[in-house]
Amino acid sequence: MSQPHSTPPTVIIRACPDYDVERIRSIVRDGLTELELRPFGRTLVKPNCVASGPNFPNAYTRPEFLEGVLKALKDRAMPNLTEIALGERCGITVPTRYSFKEAHYYEMAERVGGVKTYHFDETSQVEIPLYHQGRLRDSLFTPEPIAAADFFVNCPKFKAHPWTTVTFSMKNYIGIQDDRHRLIDHDHSLNEKVADLQYIIQPQFIAIDGIIAGEGRMLTPIPFDLKLVVMGNNQVAFDAVCCHIIGLDPLSVDHIRMAHERGFGPVSLDEIRITGDVSLADAQQRAKGFKTGLIRVEDYFAHTNIRAYGGPPPDPKHEYCWGGCPGALEEAIEILRLYDTHTDTKMPKVHLVFGAYKGEIDRKPGEKVIFIGDCASFHGNAGGTTIDLPSVYRDRSTQDPHTAKHDDIYVKMGKVMAKFWNNRNEDHFRMAGCPVSVAEQVLMLVKLGGLRNPYFDPSMAVGFTSSYFSWRTRQAIQRILGEPYNKAGAYKRGSARPEQSLPPAGARTTLEA
Repeated sequence: MSQPHSTPPTVIIRACPDYDVERIRSIVRDGLTELELRPFGRTLVKPNCVASGPNFPNAYTRPEFLEGVLKALKDRAMPNLTEIALGERCGITVPTRYSFKEAHYYEMAERVGGVKTYHFDETSQVEIPLYHQGRLRDSLFTPEPIAAADFFVNCPKFKAHPWTTVTFSMKNYIGIQDDRHRLIDHDHSLNEKVADLQYIIQPQFIAIDGIIAGEGRMLTPIPFDLKLVVMGNNQVAFDAVCCHIIGLDPLSVDHIRMAHERGFGPVSLDEIRITGDVSLADAQQRAKGFKTGLIRVEDYFAHTNIRAYGGPPPDPKHEYCWGGCPGALEEAIEILRLYDTHTDTKMPKVHLVFGAYKGEIDRKPGEKVIFIGDCASFHGNAGGTTIDLPSVYRDRSTQDPHTAKHDDIYVKMGKVMAKFWNNRNEDHFRMAGCPVSVAEQVLMLVKLGGLRNPYFDPSMAVGFTSSYFSWRTRQAIQRILGEPYNKAGAYKRGSARPEQSLPPAGARTTLEA
């Protein structure tokens, strides 16, 4: 299969000691020049802003980094540039406009000048058909600014991830869907989903914020002083080099392996041109000791009052649900530790079960057993109580993206409170969902431990509520004006094309423009 770019797969590794905007601007401008790239038409920059603000300082692409990137793009822009924009969908149930505000993106965009901001949870959604072998679905929904982009720039954060090992360029694509569609297939097939998302669009340019990287986790990563800006023109090659920087085999990361096997780009260093003022060996030395994600839930909660048990998901090809509920629990506890320093001492002894668990549950009198997710099942004895809990999992084919609904955090709060109230005298019950999201598991742990609810924390309550009502108001307006979908048929720039199953070229190369 041909590569999605006319230039060879190239990865540029540059030293950058701090978040000096003009230094970043110069580095990125040099990268664009070396790759012979010039923005044109509708140019869209996609950061990683899954969570932001003072409590999540290392989770998102920093505004100083984006300011340097946007200014460099303007420096290199062709005369036919019609729009330069920043677009993202942050974490589930949190309005993107709140995350943008906490990340100081609005002030940054104003400083750059002429930068439009898109909140993907408030824009029209375009259905993109898929035709390749091995796809999870026959189509995917993506925001209109993504589908219509002429020149697409991916600006991820260099981070570890508890579901997919790492989150570099390709994994950043989980933010090119709104809430209704993002959680569909966000389970044991998450890596397959990320690989399928590659057919929507490919970036002409990638620049990752690796100045202060994030290790160990995704929402609450531990800061790692990497002092690097890495750039490239091919996502597979780019992610492969980032893996090599931290000493990881890129083929061990499933979404990278699958994208490579489908022809999106090479993973062998022999097929990738690596340049810059930092050699790969020097970059590897800087990254020595970097911790990735992918820790089983039993191990993550060892030596705490939470006893976690992981059984296999419904798909026999997977022995563990890396993309679903267990990883969400790990992120949930770290969020609560940020907001309540007494989280671990307040938490009572509790047993949390995932998947089709067939081992023992060492429950003592008075300790609750909570089964997390639709696929959780158990048939046996737990501390003197016989439990016969079948799976209620429904195959993903029953999930229709056309009728999917937005999640609402306040509705989730009500449901979790009702669940605990209705089961207050029960020693075991199920938290339903596929997956049970980070937000729901945060609320579950808040209820279990009598912890501080992050959504009511004074540091975020006012801003969050204001953004929430702005978001809901815009959704209501969209419903009044009509369903915010553009049905399949009009193939937008960057979308998959029916005559081929090759990766789309992220619209076109500069030469094709």
